Amino acid sequence: MKLYYSPGACSMSPHIVLHEAGLPHEAIAAPTKTHKLPDGTDFYTINPLGYVPFLVLDDGRTLREGPAIVQYLADLVPDKQLAPPAGSFERYQLQEWLTFIGTELHKGFSPLFGGNANEEYKTAVKERLLGRLAWVDAQLAGRDYLMGGQFTVADAYLFTVSGWPRVVGMDLAHLPHLTAYRKRVGERPAVVATMKAEGLIA
Repeated sequence: MKLYYSPGACSMSPHIVLHEAGLPHEAIAAPTKTHKLPDGTDFYTINPLGYVPFLVLDDGRTLREGPAIVQYLADLVPDKQLAPPAGSFERYQLQEWLTFIGTELHKGFSPLFGGNANEEYKTAVKERLLGRLAWVDAQLAGRDYLMGGQFTVADAYLFTVSGWPRVVGMDLAHLPHLTAYRKRVGERPAVVATMKAEGLIA
């Protein structure tokens, strides 16, 4: 299968999951600014919406939304326990986390990445995000990962998005549980491999 990604973007989440799952794949950089693939192909000819992540299966079928992609990948390797079994209450808790991260955190950063938002609005956006991140910090007290002791696809998503505050000048030093969590997740071999593959670390 092929995963189209942009370094450090939300597509890093399924990229991490691919490494955690040990699934053979080809990762292809599709920079969101140029939309030009390494071979010069216009990414819009592959994904008309032009955004990442975009997963192409070996049979040509596609998935283009991160939460759907990571659950699909997790279900391919149930022994890895990257997601609770489909239909279980825990699976809905996982989906709750994926939805929260997607709507309350991920999309919340949009005004801070480019655009014409004024500084007053950006300050308000940052305050709202810090409030949400403080809530996440409280949820992480006493647990290694979002779902408890087991790393899941939700952790791949949170790790990805919780790296963005640094990019936009937000300090998370006052959130000890989230800070420790990011260190813990960031040391996982699959996460290190992904960040190296995306050129984010040496």
